[in-house]
Amino acid sequence: MLIDLKDIFKVYHLGKLEVPALSGVTLGVEPHEFVAIMGPSGSGKSTLMNIIGCLDRLSSGRYILDGIDVSQMSDNALAEVRNRRIGFVFQTFNLLPRMTAQRNVELPLIYDGVSKRERRERATEALRLVGLEDRALHRPNELSGGQRQRVAIARALVNNPAIVLADEPTGNLDSRTGEEIMATFEKLNEGGATIILVTHEADIAHCAKRVVMIRDGLVNRDEPILDRRVLAAGAKAEGA
Repeated sequence: MLIDLKDIFKVYHLGKLEVPALSGVTLGVEPHEFVAIMGPSGSGKSTLMNIIGCLDRLSSGRYILDGIDVSQMSDNALAEVRNRRIGFVFQTFNLLPRMTAQRNVELPLIYDGVSKRERRERATEALRLVGLEDRALHRPNELSGGQRQRVAIARALVNNPAIVLADEPTGNLDSRTGEEIMATFEKLNEGGATIILVTHEADIAHCAKRVVMIRDGLVNRDEPILDRRVLAAGAKAEGA
């Protein structure tokens, strides 16, 4: 199993106030899955994503990522796990405006000490995977919103991570461009990538092969996606 979460609790401390965000989540994800995490605002889905991505620490429970127990790791060890095993795609792209697409994709490799020649080769291949090899020398302001998000996806892939996490990856895009981005994720998943995305949109979640519904800090539903109407009805019920 690639991701193995067992009885995960997360409590935030705001002064003397304790705010529970996750209340005993148990979840497993196998290699090459494509999973969508859904839930109403405040349900805990973003906290769950942050824990899966080693961006936040759990309060109790156990988390095994790709065979490694990351539950009690130091901050430096967690940073290394993130750099080597996880690729992130954010709603706001997070590209550096003065750098070309190629250089933006190379950034994780620069931080990892990879040689210039290897960086260039791997970034070129990542851009090819998302269909942007012909835009390698363009800066973000010379690209459309969809192209910028594909550059961000290429950057997430360049370290050959065990998992790609996408947080509302189509949130800043129009419907047609969002469909193109989700088609890119589907193609990557068909090629073997493991993808987990957070979304509040049923149509976006339907592109995945499995949906996990979070409510009140717990997994409320976890099932394969078989029918768009079933998913839409379930999402409406969860948000009610």
